[in-house]
Amino acid sequence: MKKLRVGIIGATGMVGQRFITLLADHPYFEIKALIAGPRSAGRKYSEAVDGRWKLAETYPDWIGEMEVISSDEVEKVKELVDFVFCAVNMPKADTLALEERYAKAEIPVVSNNSANRWTPDVPMVIPEVNDAHLAVIDAQRARLGTKRGFIAVKPNCSIQSYVGALTPLLKWGIKEIVVTTYQAISGAGKTFNEWPEMVDNLIPFIGGEEEKSEREPMRVWGEVKDGVVVPATEPKITAQCLRVPVTDGHMAAVFVKFENKPTKDEILNEWRTFKGKPQTLGLPLAPEQFITYFEEDNRPQTGVDRDLYRGMGVSCGRLREDSVYDYKFVGLSHNTLRGAAGGAVLIAELLYREGYLTEA
Repeated sequence: MKKLRVGIIGATGMVGQRFITLLADHPYFEIKALIAGPRSAGRKYSEAVDGRWKLAETYPDWIGEMEVISSDEVEKVKELVDFVFCAVNMPKADTLALEERYAKAEIPVVSNNSANRWTPDVPMVIPEVNDAHLAVIDAQRARLGTKRGFIAVKPNCSIQSYVGALTPLLKWGIKEIVVTTYQAISGAGKTFNEWPEMVDNLIPFIGGEEEKSEREPMRVWGEVKDGVVVPATEPKITAQCLRVPVTDGHMAAVFVKFENKPTKDEILNEWRTFKGKPQTLGLPLAPEQFITYFEEDNRPQTGVDRDLYRGMGVSCGRLREDSVYDYKFVGLSHNTLRGAAGGAVLIAELLYREGYLTEA
């Protein structure tokens, strides 16, 4: 199989670093361009990330020798790649303009950023949940005037730990959801060395996260009509998001009320049997079991279970009836793998197998 050539915009940041570790030996894709801002452009990658590499695993020597290209050099990038991943740290308006510039240059963009999550004809995808939303790409290409170029995005990392688990339960008419997320510091692109005030501390506020946690599930659960995604209007969701002293892994405490209350066994059976397109297609990063339920009272645990299926699995536990709502449970997902870079790579794998990503 001939691999598609890929570039990583924002290659020096934490999510960009995750992309490199996931793609360095990928069966579908090969890294051909490392792209960043002016501060890093023109330097070897090893020089650009000297003192700034944040992951436990390191990058291959050949990656360190690659020259970083400026994100403004779109035509240069176009000669090197078939598509790009985007994980930049820029104002939203600048990110939106950058991604659209690449797409209009006939370079498909798979984005980790939030800028285009509410663009009506841009699919925002959790591959196991709403792969049907990829159908809006044709309408987006018509709007952009492109043949190959388009933008696809992944949702916020904070919703990964509960949206997948709730999706197979929608058939019982979920009416209300209360969720509190306990989010790792890597979600802010930080390590404990960079953020010592997080040691032995909890901050009960993460800017913008609660709005995303309440609104983005509705777009994921929406439907395609006339070339756009129309968000769902139910169920109602209210959220609180807390930053906790954990390196990786977002946990959610979830309370849910149904129109037609299922039994506990029915819920567990749905979680056990729920499969999406990634599992059906056997995509490289797809977890064999999308949702894993732990019977133990003290599982899942962030430090113990976040790396389930190479960090791409979602785990749940403590499902029980509630005195106010029908049920409550906890969910866990790895925020920089399933939630960020890994989730975007899984989207790209699906786009490739469905024929949206091709050789330039």
